[in-house]
Amino acid sequence: MNLIRAELERLAARRFAQLMVVLLALAFAITAATTLAGSHRPSASELAAAQAQVSQTISGMEAEHNRCLRIKSGELSVTEDTGYLPKDCSELDPALMERLPVAADYLIGVFVFSQQARGLVYFLIAFLALFGFLVGASYIGADLNSGGVVNLLLWRPRRLTVLGAKLGTLLGVVALLSLAATVVYLGTFWTIAQTAGLPGYLDAEYWQALGAVYGRGMVVVLLAAVGGFAIATLGRHTSAALGTVAAYAVVWELGARLVLQILKVARPDQLMLSSYLIAWLRGRVEFWDNSLGCSADSPFCGGGSYAITWGPALLVLLLLTGAVTAAAFAVFRRRDLL
Repeated sequence: MNLIRAELERLAARRFAQLMVVLLALAFAITAATTLAGSHRPSASELAAAQAQVSQTISGMEAEHNRCLRIKSGELSVTEDTGYLPKDCSELDPALMERLPVAADYLIGVFVFSQQARGLVYFLIAFLALFGFLVGASYIGADLNSGGVVNLLLWRPRRLTVLGAKLGTLLGVVALLSLAATVVYLGTFWTIAQTAGLPGYLDAEYWQALGAVYGRGMVVVLLAAVGGFAIATLGRHTSAALGTVAAYAVVWELGARLVLQILKVARPDQLMLSSYLIAWLRGRVEFWDNSLGCSADSPFCGGGSYAITWGPALLVLLLLTGAVTAAAFAVFRRRDLL
């Protein structure tokens, strides 16, 4: 317990961690201020006009559905002006659509919480993941570079215990700070929606979906913190983590992707870490590959799509982070720290 308390004090006293908290708060404040400045409470006339547009749009959708049914039944003939005609008219049935237009879709300059909360959560996740990665890398990197770990081992001469305490303290602080930041962040935008915008349609299904996005995002935040900590431990410096991420992004995500496209390698997105990250956050992501279905006998093909779901994506992220972390602990156990 004394070791954990000491690590909490060391982490809280780091100027870089304090600076990152200030920058995080500043980014949130700028986002909230920009949203507040660009939104207003809709008037009764604006709401009436928007509702009229909703009624007109739904009437048009019903008319298209009825026209499709009449064409399929032979009451109407197909002409050049017929337009899109699906095989099954149920595709055009408004009653079967996942989401119908609402008045908020036709309001200009109005912040609607139900429409923009998901994007705000993604923005929050991105900032918290960056925060966790940078703080995690600097937390252990600075101690290794300055000799702070050596001094700590003189007091508690158990390397794995010390490194584990540092990692556990980091994850606890990042998790608690993320939770507090989320409450303040979303609470601010909820207040903006109530006073200078609209809450929108919020049912149990909406909150469940938003909570799922946030939960997956928090996993990414914690994995980013662990990754930054582990890479900096392997490289014995904060810059090792930053350099590794920059090199991967430039060499593999950009350079190798271009080479794979030139060589027409099938399913190149399956080789990119960003694909699994997006798939985990969204639950599922589809990619298009022009080479799918092509063969020597039939070189002309239209390509096809393939998907990455959240299960394999999470497995890849956990395996990669676990491997780097295990390597960091193994190297730290045997390394000469002087």
